[in-house]
Amino acid sequence: MIELDGSYGEAGGSIARIALALSTITQQPFEIANIRKNRPQPGLKNQHLFCIKALEKLCNAKTEGAQLGSTSLKYIPGKIEGKTIDIDIQTAGSIPLFLQAVLLPSMFANKTVKLNIIGGTDSKWAAPIDYFKEVFLPQLQKYADIECKLVKRGYYPKGNGNVQLKINPIYKISDFNCFDDFLKNLKENAPKINLTEQGHLIQIKGISHASSDLQNAQVSERQAKIAEMGLKHYNCPINIQIQYNETLSTGSGITLWAIFSLKQDEIDIKNPIRLGADSLGERGKKAEIVGKEAAQNIIKEIESRAPVDMHLADQILKFMALISNSKIKTSKITNHTRTNIYTIEKFLGKAFSTDEINNIISTT
Repeated sequence: MIELDGSYGEAGGSIARIALALSTITQQPFEIANIRKNRPQPGLKNQHLFCIKALEKLCNAKTEGAQLGSTSLKYIPGKIEGKTIDIDIQTAGSIPLFLQAVLLPSMFANKTVKLNIIGGTDSKWAAPIDYFKEVFLPQLQKYADIECKLVKRGYYPKGNGNVQLKINPIYKISDFNCFDDFLKNLKENAPKINLTEQGHLIQIKGISHASSDLQNAQVSERQAKIAEMGLKHYNCPINIQIQYNETLSTGSGITLWAIFSLKQDEIDIKNPIRLGADSLGERGKKAEIVGKEAAQNIIKEIESRAPVDMHLADQILKFMALISNSKIKTSKITNHTRTNIYTIEKFLGKAFSTDEINNIISTT
């Protein structure tokens, strides 16, 4: 039984989410104490509970302590079985955060997994769904065929957004006698993650979105206009889509992503280089401020000369550890990243070396 300290590092919910994902694929049960200990409301939130509910369906997992506000959890995974799973988080709990626990096991199931999730698509302190689709997901397409459809946006507090995923595994744990054999096959045959050069900036894209009740105020257009003005000094095409959505709660936001290539004017689909940044609207915050923040955030990432933004770095660590011989240069090694490394190495052993001066993370 692997034992985890939920108060380690930044002490957030990512420790539980990563543990759930890796426990499920490695078939190693775990116990975690002090979940989200230093947060204003410690313990498991709705989003974590529905991660557990989904994994109970996906692999017939057994749990103890899976209650709202619980600061400890015991999780015993079963065999992963591809199937269709419907999950309603019932709040604006982040769908992209939910997927941090469920996507990895789904990618290595014995057959297709379909996920129909209701919850928050654009939430505070979480990657928005457009970042998930346009920056994170392209890095995974070489390990599974993943289709992601945003059916409906959901803002805080009522949520009710809808995201549907269809995951067709390429590498299946069920094809091997044990996880060690599966892991050996991944390390020998799966493409490596090698992102150490930013290359040439080819284009900047984005989506500026808002609830339909903000359309008369042209909130999406204003967010996009200011963001584009802040990025005009880059000598590349800029394309920011405008969207309005029927939602239960008022909200807005903008996500930007910069696309690079190591070869001038030729984008490498198999080894994408994309940096992302975003800003979320809230009551009393002008649309122009939202757009300006997103532009400033993506500029910081571009000017870092790194090919991996600081948020992508902590999200792809699980895949780097499984594949090995991978290397990334990120704009910043955050406490969130260090905490995720701690959790991953609890399940996979020593997997990473870090160069804090040059912001390089590599696996052996």
